[in-house]
Amino acid sequence: MGIDMKQKRPWLRFLGGTLVLENWGGEERVPHEVFEWQNGKWRCTAHQYRLLGGWLKEVGVNDGVGGWRNLDLVCDDGRTPHDYQREGLAAWHENGRWGSIVLPTGAGKTFVALRAIEKVGASTLVVVPTIDLLHQWYARLTNAFGTEIGVWYGGEKELRGITVTTYPSAWAHGEMLGNQFKFLLCDEIHHLPAPNWHEIGLMCAAPMRLGLTATYPETAEVIWGAGMGVDRDRAKLLDELIGPVVYEKKIDELTGKQLADYRTERMRIDLNSEERDEYDTAYGVYTGYMHEAKLRQRYGGGWWQEMTRRSAYDQGARRAKVAERRLKEIVHQAAGKVGVVAELLAAHWGERVLIFTAHNRFAYLLGRRYLLPVITHQTKAAERKEILEKFR
Repeated sequence: MGIDMKQKRPWLRFLGGTLVLENWGGEERVPHEVFEWQNGKWRCTAHQYRLLGGWLKEVGVNDGVGGWRNLDLVCDDGRTPHDYQREGLAAWHENGRWGSIVLPTGAGKTFVALRAIEKVGASTLVVVPTIDLLHQWYARLTNAFGTEIGVWYGGEKELRGITVTTYPSAWAHGEMLGNQFKFLLCDEIHHLPAPNWHEIGLMCAAPMRLGLTATYPETAEVIWGAGMGVDRDRAKLLDELIGPVVYEKKIDELTGKQLADYRTERMRIDLNSEERDEYDTAYGVYTGYMHEAKLRQRYGGGWWQEMTRRSAYDQGARRAKVAERRLKEIVHQAAGKVGVVAELLAAHWGERVLIFTAHNRFAYLLGRRYLLPVITHQTKAAERKEILEKFR
């Protein structure tokens, strides 16, 4: 919306992840309660925009915030929603299109999201944790709506009416993206409260928001050094930035009905003698520094963050962080796991099998050893699509 900067009438504009009230008057004339007087202007974070709609009209303030547009969307996904999916969408709509839906893995959260995007019918930003998921969302959105979908991440930056980005990219460019979308959709919403990433919610003016996850944070979980002055409760922070949980289904409620029955079976292995020696050495370095610096006694639940901070300048802390990393590598890539995988593949020969690993290196090792296709962030979109389609 083009607005004359010289006009006398008050107007609201977006500036670098904040809202600025222009031509309102001095500090003595107090506007809406969300504003604070800073640097000679009344300002607030962009996420407060949804609270200002009625007030702007009531007091006659021109709205120059939204750079979004309406979209004519028809979702051609070819599937009929389950009752719980309809219920989740209805609950979200009833809450003003504001809040999170919690469904177990495999319950069709993406399908719910596609229907939500169709209903909103306006510029939408989809935020996901990884580039792998970005590619998956890009394919689903393209197939569902038959329109060009934008992507915004390190390797490619193109904005469209519907755009998919990652949490790191959305945070890094929040001051530019913050007023381009009317609908903010965050997949794996439990990632949003992380330090820095929660600023995505603060810098975005989108009045409609939807969070999706299978693992919503508990109210007891806190963020150490979230950059907002004090430690913040993850669930409360999500309530503020995205809205409350409006609908939830547990996995036991859907198993045997909409979801297949499953069994979890844990198989333990031993480290070989070489791995055990290296593990014990690294463990001694790691715990030695932790005890020597009395991190738990001094910093409580924030001891690990303090050790990470110290590693930037303290050689002992740096050695402890290197040892910590090595401990994880030894466990995640233990040689004994290769043999267990071989046994499982032989036992399930001819069946479809998915193997998830903690590290790309171990995934490629298994791929070479057993001639298995591997998908990582390095896999090109066309190859990824071919592997998954053949697997299906």
